[in-house]
Amino acid sequence: MPATNEQQTIAKAFLAARQKKTPLTSYPGAMPASMADAYAIQDVAIALDGRLVGGWKVGRIAAELVDHYGDNRLTGPIFTDEIVEGDQGQRPAMSVYADGFAAAEAEVLLCLGDVGERDYDIDTVKDCIADVRTGIEIASSPFQAINRSGPAVTASDYGNNKGLVLGPVIPGWRDKDLIRMPVEFFIDDAPAGAATMETMLDGPFGSALFLIRTLRARGIAIAPGTWVSTGAITGIHEIRPGQRADALFDGKIRVGCSITG
Repeated sequence: MPATNEQQTIAKAFLAARQKKTPLTSYPGAMPASMADAYAIQDVAIALDGRLVGGWKVGRIAAELVDHYGDNRLTGPIFTDEIVEGDQGQRPAMSVYADGFAAAEAEVLLCLGDVGERDYDIDTVKDCIADVRTGIEIASSPFQAINRSGPAVTASDYGNNKGLVLGPVIPGWRDKDLIRMPVEFFIDDAPAGAATMETMLDGPFGSALFLIRTLRARGIAIAPGTWVSTGAITGIHEIRPGQRADALFDGKIRVGCSITG
């Protein structure tokens, strides 16, 4: 269904706030009540934005909200110009909305190949994955209360995404037990969180299944080379300009970035 006038107004307000880097102290309209409403707003914003989408972030919906929203995950676009290399010791500068919400998250990143039209399950979805890398998702929005306002609000503003740092590859990922790989996160060298992917529902490949299903339902084509940021492993770590974020995977694979306003 076409977006309503109010959904278009909300999308335009978020886009203007992002482009002008101005904070939103309140939600610019009636908060979406469903994921369908949220994605309608998101679709309008993507079309008006005009930039190329190079990937999608996937986030978890809290267990107590799953029945209401009808799913256990949400998604939002990651634009190509905000996907940067962080391999080989590079520490790219990633911008956030200093007066809005800002966080960094350790994530496993999947690069999709030719998805085609076939149906997948948790095992066969690996057939359409071309590469697996470590990474950091930058979550940021001009709306200060985005993470306190429910998953539909989060999805309505690009899923609260502001960029992606591509870390080193995970060698031999097809044969590794990724679910149990230890992951640590640091802010300014201080420990901020540690976990394994056992906290991520059915793990990163489950996130890929969710994304393929959801984008197909929305009529969005999945081009080869699309990145999937599969979900926070160690938590959502709030961060501010001037700080540094680092993630350590399997005790030896490191990816980091610096944060700017």
